[in-house]
Amino acid sequence: MDENKRTVIVVGAGVIGVAIAFELQRRGRQVMLVDKGEPGRGASFGNMASIALDFAASSGPSTWRKIPGWLLDPEGPVWLRPSYAPKMLPWFLRFVAAGRPSRLREIEDAGMSLSRHALGDFRTMLDAIGAPDLITEEGCLAIYETESEFAGDRGHIELMRRYGFEHRILSGVEIRDYEPTLSPKIAKAVLLPDNKSIREPYQLVLKLLDAAKAHGATFTSGAVRTVERQANGGMAVLLEGGRRLEANDVVLAAGVPTRVIASALGEPIPLETERGYHTQIMKPGIAMRYSIIWPHRAFMVTPTAGGIRVGGNVELAGLDAAPDFRRPRILVRHAQRALPGLQVEDAKDWMGHRPALPDTIPIISPSSRISGVWYATGHGHLGLTFSATTARLMADMMSGVTPEVDMTPFRINRY
Repeated sequence: MDENKRTVIVVGAGVIGVAIAFELQRRGRQVMLVDKGEPGRGASFGNMASIALDFAASSGPSTWRKIPGWLLDPEGPVWLRPSYAPKMLPWFLRFVAAGRPSRLREIEDAGMSLSRHALGDFRTMLDAIGAPDLITEEGCLAIYETESEFAGDRGHIELMRRYGFEHRILSGVEIRDYEPTLSPKIAKAVLLPDNKSIREPYQLVLKLLDAAKAHGATFTSGAVRTVERQANGGMAVLLEGGRRLEANDVVLAAGVPTRVIASALGEPIPLETERGYHTQIMKPGIAMRYSIIWPHRAFMVTPTAGGIRVGGNVELAGLDAAPDFRRPRILVRHAQRALPGLQVEDAKDWMGHRPALPDTIPIISPSSRISGVWYATGHGHLGLTFSATTARLMADMMSGVTPEVDMTPFRINRY
């Protein structure tokens, strides 16, 4: 069969799944996108709208030393619900193992191999859907309230230097020259000029979906129960309620729920949810030029979606626990420390699920067991950042084109 005539079902209509559907459809595949909810209403709706090229592995000795303090601090950047701790233990042990020096360097190499292409691929994707103005030209400022905070992030800054990512260290009044809304208490900042922002991440998903449909793709609503290989060599996707969809290939890009389907296919993956919160403020009382990230407090503030969005941190509590909306209010207080003029009027809180793997880098891979099954999941905090690159790499692999990135680190059977 002509590879470009094969039919594909893409499971998951977040930014990763929709980007893959668009890229495959415009290469001549016939794509059906499937999701139990509305496209783009999961983590892709509430992300921090950042193209974050400064990849940094989450594990490693520097993180290990901070975790006890974070967990004991009720306003710290990581929150673990005690009832969920036993379920997190296997994942956490893998997280620690991923921080071994030799493994950490491999992870950094892999993550940066995606980051090198992310901005260029993103611009190409936006041009292809006729929406180049969705991306800003301003970058991001990483901020530090004290010299000790700055010193504590030296490893990250050295990582950017080692991989050749543009950055500039700022201090004093120079910081306010770039972003006048910042407090004079901010002692240091690092300008990340290529860490662009998206003006409206939810609209990005909708525009991608519209572009895919314009090329012939379809969308159907339904909760996927499992995937089966048929006697004729094709694939069948079984939905709750008994519906059955058929195609030559299936791409599993459903975020955290992908782990349930993968386990049923005999490919268990250590995929966990890092719950994230944001507050979207539509009347903030200030106008920001740059997005800011405060590494010490692990949150971000981005001008997006017609206002200013404050979000970040990690809550480990599984998929089913009710949101704890005290968390985003803590983030807003931290944001007001950095941005003294920030007001909170016409604001709304949100919580979503980031699909996180213990070694930080995603799975972008064919199945190791079943021909015709493909995986694109586990992008963690970088789903938006890596969406266009993931779509291109997945389409290359499915079309028999050798990707320009070494895909070995992203294989599903690496655990």
